[in-house]
Amino acid sequence: MKKILLPAIVLLAVVGLTYFLLRPKTAATSSAPAPAKDGPKEMVWIPGGAFKMGSDDPMAWAEERPAHDARVKGFWMDIHEVTNAEFAEFVKATGYVTDAEKAPTLEEIMAQVPPGTPPPDPKDLVPGALVFHMAATAVPLNDMRNWWSWKHGADWRHPEGPESDISGKENHPVVQVSWNDAQAYAKWANKRLPTEAEWEFAARGGLAGKNFVWGDEMPSDTKVYANTWQGKFPVENTKQDGYERTAPVSSYKPNGYGLYDMAGNVWEWCQDWYDKELYQKLPAGSVQDNPQGPSKSNDPDQPYTPLRVQKGGSFLCHDSYCWRYRPSARQSSSPESGMSHVGFRCVKNADR
Repeated sequence: MKKILLPAIVLLAVVGLTYFLLRPKTAATSSAPAPAKDGPKEMVWIPGGAFKMGSDDPMAWAEERPAHDARVKGFWMDIHEVTNAEFAEFVKATGYVTDAEKAPTLEEIMAQVPPGTPPPDPKDLVPGALVFHMAATAVPLNDMRNWWSWKHGADWRHPEGPESDISGKENHPVVQVSWNDAQAYAKWANKRLPTEAEWEFAARGGLAGKNFVWGDEMPSDTKVYANTWQGKFPVENTKQDGYERTAPVSSYKPNGYGLYDMAGNVWEWCQDWYDKELYQKLPAGSVQDNPQGPSKSNDPDQPYTPLRVQKGGSFLCHDSYCWRYRPSARQSSSPESGMSHVGFRCVKNADR
């Protein structure tokens, strides 16, 4: 499937966006020196070590539990999300065409919907992607179709639809990129996507027992630590942080490892398949050594759609609805799907 579209199955695409309120507890990590004095450009060394992955907090959802011991090896990580300018350089060098720029086929769509789902109208088999739109009035928060819609012509160059563009936003994170697109970029850059364990370890920034990537201070509409929503979601955005949608990368203070935007701005793709029940299947007392994720996708709520992990929250997160800007928060989406609040960053092994 090239991407999710069609009114009948838009809900399938956005079910994976369910937001949870979490209070993850971090653990102290061991440190390993960087393998070289001067590392790759615009990357920082993440020393690796042991930590508590997931959360046992009362507000954590089932897929976050139980918190368990994990270890990761040291690695290099991009200090910020991949920008429009960086992605444009990749496209110019390779001629790459993103999933959002390709028309899906009927067969690809029908493979990811329940049996008996009516086929889409042929006129909808055109390139496009999901775009956030402000609701005109207060709406129920249990139906994301109230603020997400499919737009023909939405892609990384036109993130909000064909009438939009990225002029003046060269230093903003690229969005409307699928997991497949992120993989292609990473390969071209001689990097890779982070595993979920690597991403979570890095997001914690070496802090022990802190609820957020910046510490314990509770964010609010006036105390802003990341590019998130201020106001009443999804009908009013006061833009207290200065941004209605994405912010330029590195606009906020970095975490303890020197990484920017590990909370808010855009969700970030990880390498792993998403298994909603993964942590519950782990042997009690075991230590997961450099985990690479499950061998296949598993989500009882979306049994027909293979899913990959996303981490970090986005500019849509608000404490009245979405507290997903915490290190242990997890979300998933189809590898072919592009959305206007999803991007990525890359990592690189120590020996590469």
